[in-house]
Amino acid sequence: MTASTGSGEQWSSRWGFLLAAVGFAVGMGNIWRFPYILGENGGSAFLFVYLACALAIGLPLLITELAIGRRGARGASGSIESVAAETGASKRWGRVGSLGVFCAFVILSYYTVISGWTLDYFLRAASGDLVNIDSAGSKEMWSGLMNSPGRLLLWNTVVHVVIFLIIRKGVQAGIERAVKVLMPALFLTLITMVIYGVVAGDMDAAMKFLLEPDFSKVTFRTVMIAIGQAFFSIGIGMGSLIVFGSYMPKDFSIPRSATAVILLDTGVALLAGFAIFPLVFAYGLETSSGTGLIFETLPLAFGQMPGGRIFGSVFFVLLISAAISSCLGLAEGVVSWVGEHWNMEREKGILLTVGAAWLLGILSIMSLGDWSEFYPLDFIPAFAGQTIFGALDFLAANILLLLGGLMLSIFFGWMVTRQIKLDEMGVKDGLFFSFWRFMIRFIIPPILLVVLTLGLIQQ
Repeated sequence: MTASTGSGEQWSSRWGFLLAAVGFAVGMGNIWRFPYILGENGGSAFLFVYLACALAIGLPLLITELAIGRRGARGASGSIESVAAETGASKRWGRVGSLGVFCAFVILSYYTVISGWTLDYFLRAASGDLVNIDSAGSKEMWSGLMNSPGRLLLWNTVVHVVIFLIIRKGVQAGIERAVKVLMPALFLTLITMVIYGVVAGDMDAAMKFLLEPDFSKVTFRTVMIAIGQAFFSIGIGMGSLIVFGSYMPKDFSIPRSATAVILLDTGVALLAGFAIFPLVFAYGLETSSGTGLIFETLPLAFGQMPGGRIFGSVFFVLLISAAISSCLGLAEGVVSWVGEHWNMEREKGILLTVGAAWLLGILSIMSLGDWSEFYPLDFIPAFAGQTIFGALDFLAANILLLLGGLMLSIFFGWMVTRQIKLDEMGVKDGLFFSFWRFMIRFIIPPILLVVLTLGLIQQ
């Protein structure tokens, strides 16, 4: 198969597409960030705001990317160029796709490093290293990993090898077959952990933390957080979903598929909260977010609980599934662009993609330990105090993603003809289409511009 969809490869089923798209959207941020944000920002009051943002902003953008991909039937920039040519717009709009692919490459370079952490901790949990661990031991274990560039490089290499072996087989035999294993494994481990939380954890405290509504905490900042979480969680602006759309058969409903992706993505994040926080509260641990929750706080619970060795291993299998499925989507978008623009065979394009991401990942690895006080872009206010790892994350999440989503909404909302939109979305010119068109043209662009500006100023 070549990198573009001119090869004729498509998803074999709607279920296969949904698993791949949800696998791409569901990342470790769903597991270590969303539940904490939910609890700290009003519980179900925040959930209501989040769902409103996901459906009003995330859904129209997701529909846009999938429609562009299926209409253009090429990679990210090629599909945009094709749609632009069909509608009489400048082919320079294709650069928006290239921007998204660059963003995906940047994220891939450090996300694979993070994925390696989950492999390391799975082995630690399975081998019994977490049994009876105390707070000092947990912090020392985490610090030791961050200051072991050789160990981090080994795991990063393993992740890249896995990516190469999967996506070299193409869409159906590679990505689709992989997510049919990874995503059920993710859901199964989540449900197992939730059941354990009901039996051995403090589910009442977790329910109160996650769902008790507190509308007094819903402020303008809360809405901005919800918009950011919805936008980033779905994976808009990276070009990968355009590529996924290019593999969609014509009889797949884009609006229904996009809605299912968003609801499943949100469902995974909620399940993660019910899996994690009953243990946190049962063992009197700190409710934190990010890497501290996953790699320092939860190991304490696994070290104390009956069967902690087993359930710790199960939990890190969950993280591995979420991490690898996201990496596959990121890499596929870049590989598609490489094959399309540099006329490179798929296998060579994959080698180039994972090789370049692996090399850039070395810089992130070094910045976690020996270079942790090296701030290469300190002269730029928005990047002040950022390590290489932090700078790459800020560039992708706070600038490139939002900019890509902003430009896509302008292109498809204003430059593409009404008939092309209706034909590709497969909807009638009625209430739903009017809502989508109004949001993508008049609401989403200014909102993304405000979020982008505030993110740069507040940083």
